[in-house]
Amino acid sequence: MAKANLEKNPTEVSSMFDEVGQRYDITNTVLSLGIDRLWRNTSAARLAAQPGEDILDLAAGTAVSTLALQQAGAWPVACDFSKGMLRAGAKRDVVKVCGDGMNLPFADATFDAVTISFGLRNFQHLDKALAEIRRVIKPGGRLVITEFSTPTQRWFATAYDVYLKYVLTSVAKLVSSDPEAYLYLVESILAWPNQETLAKKMWDAGFVDVGWRNLTGGIVAIHAGEVPPAPQ
Repeated sequence: MAKANLEKNPTEVSSMFDEVGQRYDITNTVLSLGIDRLWRNTSAARLAAQPGEDILDLAAGTAVSTLALQQAGAWPVACDFSKGMLRAGAKRDVVKVCGDGMNLPFADATFDAVTISFGLRNFQHLDKALAEIRRVIKPGGRLVITEFSTPTQRWFATAYDVYLKYVLTSVAKLVSSDPEAYLYLVESILAWPNQETLAKKMWDAGFVDVGWRNLTGGIVAIHAGEVPPAPQ
């Protein structure tokens, strides 16, 4: 299993997600006590997809969020580097592309918006991933990142740490097709930068108007930014 840090082995991570694809959605719902739906709905509201917009749902997994974008009238593409995850979402009738987020198979300035939920921390190099995401967004377009983050209260952070290290891994053994993958999940969350650090990296990648909103005490944060409009 890949050791989680900010420089993961993409082949190992992709293989891991191939293994958990079939039970991925239900496992996430159980482990989050059903709150994952609230997180995704809030993320979709922040993105505010408009009819006719071209939107990239990156690290889309089983394309749950991609389908919602399509139902909003947008033209979304589900992109993930795990074929197993995309196959697990085969019943969802949306455009699916198997692609590496470090080298996206799309031309410059293709999309009005990019959204990525609970996937950015799995990329091999965060700075390069953000630069690649910016490349495919049109001038004036937007990025919304929903990701696990750092609890804002010390007592809650302590309780969350206990949950991650002991409760989550124990429950994963009962409901997941690959419990080892959820050990990776814990490690990747603990290795992930906090809200302010991720915002700064977005600025450094060329996004503007960057900000974030904490959900569930900072367990999850939604970061948003824009690509500057084209010069007049």
